[in-house]
Amino acid sequence: MFDETRVLLMLVVLLALSFDFINGFHDTANSIATSVSTKALTPRAAIILASSMNLVGALAFTGVAKTIGGKITDPLTLDNGMLIVTAAMISAIAWNLITWYYGIPSSSSHALIGSLTGSVIIAAGFGAVHFNGFTTILGALVFSPLIAFAAGYSFMSLVRAIFKNGNPVKLNRRFRYMQVFSAAWQAFSHGTNDAQKTMGIITFALVTGGYQTTLEVPFWVKITCAVVMALGTSMGGWKIIKTVGTRIIKLEPVSGFSADFCSAFVILMATLLKMPVSTTHVISSSIMGVGSAKRFSSVRWDTAERIVITWLITLPITIVLSGVIYWLISLLPFVS
Repeated sequence: MFDETRVLLMLVVLLALSFDFINGFHDTANSIATSVSTKALTPRAAIILASSMNLVGALAFTGVAKTIGGKITDPLTLDNGMLIVTAAMISAIAWNLITWYYGIPSSSSHALIGSLTGSVIIAAGFGAVHFNGFTTILGALVFSPLIAFAAGYSFMSLVRAIFKNGNPVKLNRRFRYMQVFSAAWQAFSHGTNDAQKTMGIITFALVTGGYQTTLEVPFWVKITCAVVMALGTSMGGWKIIKTVGTRIIKLEPVSGFSADFCSAFVILMATLLKMPVSTTHVISSSIMGVGSAKRFSSVRWDTAERIVITWLITLPITIVLSGVIYWLISLLPFVS
């Protein structure tokens, strides 16, 4: 007997894990770009470290998953929840692949949240969107880069003041060793926040499909998402590594450590508050803040402008894209 709900659930899980895998290599640059560009770590060592710490971080928390699963809409009230999630995942994956192809460090978080919102609107109307929850998530996405910029600027200014009379060669050597720690913490924080988003989507699908009634993340979802993101991370994302690691500012070990330390702190604080943030936004903004503390003109603002424009357009584009995808899926003759 053909069970449409079960088939759709399997499709959703496959798409969600594909998004998780792509997110892993799409956002690998965020964790290791600074340590690779300053030669603190070889690319191979950096990817192994990032993969391992991403896995540990992904298993550590579930608060962000529950936020994604229940803050934007109520999965228990949706009639076509599986189709909504299917359209959202196709949209988010498409946008991630497009921006990865062009080497633009866009936000997987924006893509996912925009896509889920767009498909919910087309499927069930604006009334089905919890706009209080949506604006809370949007606020976290908007303010976290500003906080990261301020943190990077302040931390780098403090480091420059403390070590103003230090020997540059010795300082860079010491901070290059410290970058191993900061890269590991960066990868751990990335895992604590980004992997939770896929866990939230799969749990959302389980609830809307009637397989469970709460947003508690099943163990098999946690371990599967963690492993798949780690595998994706192991693939690397060299185009984005080049943009983040070399085209925003000229990184040195001291500036690379400062950027990693501040961005990892901001991401981890967001995870503890159960708020999804864009690791791409946070890390790029932290790098800009660190560069501005050294000299405002040291930041390549043309690259920064290109990144910011992508940030701004991701949400509206994915809202429209997922809405169109949902509409097209609903026209298929075998879709009830």
